[in-house]
Amino acid sequence: WNLSLAKELRLTESKNLQFRAELFNAFNHAQFWGPTGNILNSSFGFVTGAGSARIGQVGMKFIF
Repeated sequence: WNLSLAKELRLTESKNLQFRAELFNAFNHAQFWGPTGNILNSSFGFVTGAGSARIGQVGMKFIF
């Protein structure tokens, strides 16, 4: 689940200020990678990794 919130403020008729906040993997659920498929590897059949944890970012944009 990715979430995004944005708010745009009109400063003048031609100028806007936009605030933005984003969360990637918002609920921090584990996203495991597939098991190792190489028969010659000692970790064959094991899940050895997962995707990144929750990431958040904020930003501000001035539109003129």
